[in-house]
Amino acid sequence: MASRVSMVSTKLKQATNGKRTLDLDGEEKEEQQLMMKNHVDDVDDSDDSEDSDDETADENEDSSSQDEVYEEEDETSEDSESEDEQPEKKDDEPEKHVDEYEYDSSDEEDVRNTIGNIPIEWYNDYSHIGYDVEGRKLLKPEHGDALDEFLQKADDPNYWRTVVNKMTGQKVVLSDADIETIQRIQASKHPAGSEGLYEPWVDFFSNEVMNMPVTGRPPDKRSFIPSKWEKQRVGQMVHALKMGWMKPRGEIRKMKLAQDPNAPSLDLWKEDAEPEITKRYRMHIPAPKEPLPGHAESFNPPEEYLLDAEEEAKWNDQEPEDRRMNFKPQKFSSYRTVPKYGLFINERFSRLLDLYLAARQRKMKMNVNPEDLIPKRPDKKDLQPYPTKEGMVYKGHTDMIRSISPDPSGQWLVSGSDDSTLKLWEVSTGRCMKTFKMEDKVTYVAWNPNPAINLVAAVVGSDVIIINPGLVDKLVCSNTDNTLNNFEDSGESSKSVVVWSSYDVEEKDKGFRIKVSHTTAIVQFTWHNKGDYFATVQKDGNKSHAVLIHQLSKRQTQAPFSKPKGLVQRVSFHPLHPYFFVATQQHIRIYNLVKQELHKKLQANCKFISSIDVHPGGDNVIIGSYDSRLCWFDLDLSTKPYQTLKYHKKALRQVAYHKHYPLFASASDDGSVIVSHGKVYSDQLLNPLIVTVKVLRGHKTANHLSVLDCKFHPTQPWVFSSGADSTIRLYV
Repeated sequence: MASRVSMVSTKLKQATNGKRTLDLDGEEKEEQQLMMKNHVDDVDDSDDSEDSDDETADENEDSSSQDEVYEEEDETSEDSESEDEQPEKKDDEPEKHVDEYEYDSSDEEDVRNTIGNIPIEWYNDYSHIGYDVEGRKLLKPEHGDALDEFLQKADDPNYWRTVVNKMTGQKVVLSDADIETIQRIQASKHPAGSEGLYEPWVDFFSNEVMNMPVTGRPPDKRSFIPSKWEKQRVGQMVHALKMGWMKPRGEIRKMKLAQDPNAPSLDLWKEDAEPEITKRYRMHIPAPKEPLPGHAESFNPPEEYLLDAEEEAKWNDQEPEDRRMNFKPQKFSSYRTVPKYGLFINERFSRLLDLYLAARQRKMKMNVNPEDLIPKRPDKKDLQPYPTKEGMVYKGHTDMIRSISPDPSGQWLVSGSDDSTLKLWEVSTGRCMKTFKMEDKVTYVAWNPNPAINLVAAVVGSDVIIINPGLVDKLVCSNTDNTLNNFEDSGESSKSVVVWSSYDVEEKDKGFRIKVSHTTAIVQFTWHNKGDYFATVQKDGNKSHAVLIHQLSKRQTQAPFSKPKGLVQRVSFHPLHPYFFVATQQHIRIYNLVKQELHKKLQANCKFISSIDVHPGGDNVIIGSYDSRLCWFDLDLSTKPYQTLKYHKKALRQVAYHKHYPLFASASDDGSVIVSHGKVYSDQLLNPLIVTVKVLRGHKTANHLSVLDCKFHPTQPWVFSSGADSTIRLYV
C-alpha cells in the first residue's frame, strides 16, 4: 500500500512540474485532488489497522497484479469479460479458436445480454449483470477502486474517450469517427456530415451489360429446364399439323398459288390478314352454354308451374316470339310415361344455325370496384362550422314575412311583412325594438351594407322608402342624415323616370327620410356593396324601365337598358368589378357597366329563375328556380352550370352566400332550409367543393307557401329564415 501512495505522490509531482499535462477542467482537477486525499486517508487508516507485514505484502501483490491487468487491458474492450475469466496461456498450449458467430452483432444493439428492456440497476447487488443466449450468467468485469481509476486517468491517453457499456459492463474506446459524430450531434448538425450528402448518383441497375452481376445468387431452375408451357404449346401445334388444322408454310404457299383469286368466298366473316385455319385455332371462342333446365321442364313440376285454362288459352294466342316459354309444362305419373319431345330436332337445328351464322367476339370485362365510382365526400366534422339547430324564434308579425335583412354588424335584423309593418329586432335577445307602420304590404327590405351609413330600404308597392332606424350610435345616425341632406341637385331629377321626395318633419321624427316613387310595382331591390347605388326591378311596366339603377348621394336614376331581352326576374351587382347581373327566366346576362357592353351570357338549365346571389369572390354564381333546382355557375369554367342540385321537392324562393364562411343556403316551399358547404379554391386547377351538410326544418306551410327568404349572419355561421307562418327563425 505504501508503494501505491508513493506512486500517487509521484503522479502528482509530475502533474505539478508540467512533465505531464492532463486535459481536464478546473472542476475535474479539484474533484480528483479531493478524491486522492480521501483515498490517501483511507490507506493510512488501513495501514494502522494492519497487524502483520504479510498482509501488506499481499496487498502490494494485489495492487501490482491490478496494475498489470490495467496495462494489458485491450483498448477496444470488445470481450474483456471473457479475457479476465480466462487463465494465462502457456507457451506449449495450443491457441484456442474463438467462434466469431457465437453471438450475433449484426444489429446495432448488443445481443450478448438478453435481459431485455429492464433497468440495469436491478443487478447492482449481484455479481453478474445478465444472461447470454444460452442462459449462462454474464459476470461483471473487475474494476478497480477510485484510486485505480485516477491512475488510469493519468496513464491512459484514451481515457477521455472511453465509455462503459451498461449492458455488459465493458469499457469501449470511441473511435475518431464516433467522436466526430457526437460533436456533430451536439452542434445540431447532420450526424453523417455534410461531405457525403450530395454524392453523385450511382446507377447500379442500368441497361448496360455489366461483367459482374449485382447479385450472386445461382440461376433459377427454370433457366435450364424446358418450359412446361412451351412443351404444351408445341404439342398442340404437332396435333394441329397431324389433324390438318395447321399446315406448313410451303403447303400454304402452294395452296395460295393453286387457288383461283376470282373465286367467290363463302365465308362472310373471313379476314384476309391471316389464314382461316390458323386464326380459328388461335382465336377460338367457345360457344355459349345452354341454360340449365328448371322446375317447369320437369316431368313432375310443382303445381304453381302448371298452366290453368286461362293461362293456356293466353299462351296459345301469343306469337311464338312473344311467349315466355316455348313449351307448356306437363305433369306425368312416372318417368317411363314421358313421350318423345317433338321439337327436339327443330331446336337443335336452330341452335346449330345460331352457332354457325351468329358472329361471336371477345368481351373485355373491366374489374371496377363499385365503391370507386362513388365520389369521395369529406367528413362533416371537417366542414364545420355550419348551422345545425334552431336557436331562436322571432314572433310579432301577424301575416307572412316576405323579406328579412341583417345589418352589417350582425346586431340588428329588419323584417317586412304582409301585415303592412316593418320591424327591427335585436338578434341576441329576440326583442322587437321598433315597428314602422306602412301604407301597404312590405315586399322587400334591405339593410345598407356600408357600416358607416345606418339606412334601411323598404319596398312598399311601387315605392322605395329609405328609413334611418336610429338603433346604432347617435353620431352614426347624425352622419347618415347629413349625408342624405348634403346632395347636389344636378337638375336631371325632372327628366327622371322616378320621383325622389323627402318626408316632412313629423315623419322624419319617426325615421322616414326619402321616398322613391316608381310607375309600377317593384319586384326586387338590391344594394351595391359600397352603399351608394341600388337597383330595382319593376313588374309589368315599360321594358326600357324594367331595371333602374339609382344613386343615393345625388338622387339620380338611370335606365341602363333601352330594351332588355326577356322578362327580367332578378338583378345583382358584382362585389368587386363593375359588372351587373341580369337574370331573365332562363338566362343570366353579365354586363360591363363601364364599357356598356355584354360581357357574358349564362345558360341556366331550368325553366323559371326565382333568385340569384353572387359569391363574395365574384367568380361563382348560384341561382334558384321554381322547378326545384339550384344551379352553381363557375364563371371561369363555362357558361353552363358547373353543378345542378335537385334536393328540394318544391320551388326555391331564395338562395344566399355567406360573406366569410364557405357556406350557401337555399329556402324552399317544402318547409326546409338546406345549408351546403361550397368552398372555392384560389388554385385555378381545383374545382369548387360542394357538399350538402344540413337540412333545417321548423317553418310550417300556409297557403302552399313555407320559407320565403333566408339570409346569413354577417360574422357568424348562422342563418335567418322567414316564412309564411309569420315567424323568423335563427339557426345556429
